[in-house]
Amino acid sequence: MFYRIISPAIYFPIFHIQPRSVLAEFYNYSTVTDLAKRIGLSKSPTQARLKRLESKGIILGYRALIDPIRMGLDHVAFVEVRLTDTREKALDAFNQAVARIPEIEQAHLIAGNFDYLMKIRTKSMKDYRRVLAEKISTLPHVASTSTYVAMQAVKENGYLDIT
Repeated sequence: MFYRIISPAIYFPIFHIQPRSVLAEFYNYSTVTDLAKRIGLSKSPTQARLKRLESKGIILGYRALIDPIRMGLDHVAFVEVRLTDTREKALDAFNQAVARIPEIEQAHLIAGNFDYLMKIRTKSMKDYRRVLAEKISTLPHVASTSTYVAMQAVKENGYLDIT
């Protein structure tokens, strides 16, 4: 199944028919033909609307949904990261280094008692310990980390509800 990456814009003036519902339907259908049937248009006008959304930067791209568990990546840890320096140059260096670590599935700059919250996905606790020691702890300006290991994913769908 494929999903569409869609920016969280509030108003879509390029549609003549319920833009949010069209985008919501697009999440659930992997082909233009399926989407066209679902929204009651033929394939050509549906494609034209999607192209306009792409050109406006609302649809950012297309990706396959891959089951990480079946890929052997069933260990998830959330890591709080505190930095020694939070000036713009330090944050840029940290962000660039984070982008090069494939095990970091998500990283968010946080307002609170720590600076970043990261979601790390690995094969096992042993692999996670290696990633923490060799990659995360050596990132620029890292002062400390705290790890929280997920026992079960209750909701994890990569889905933006735009209805």
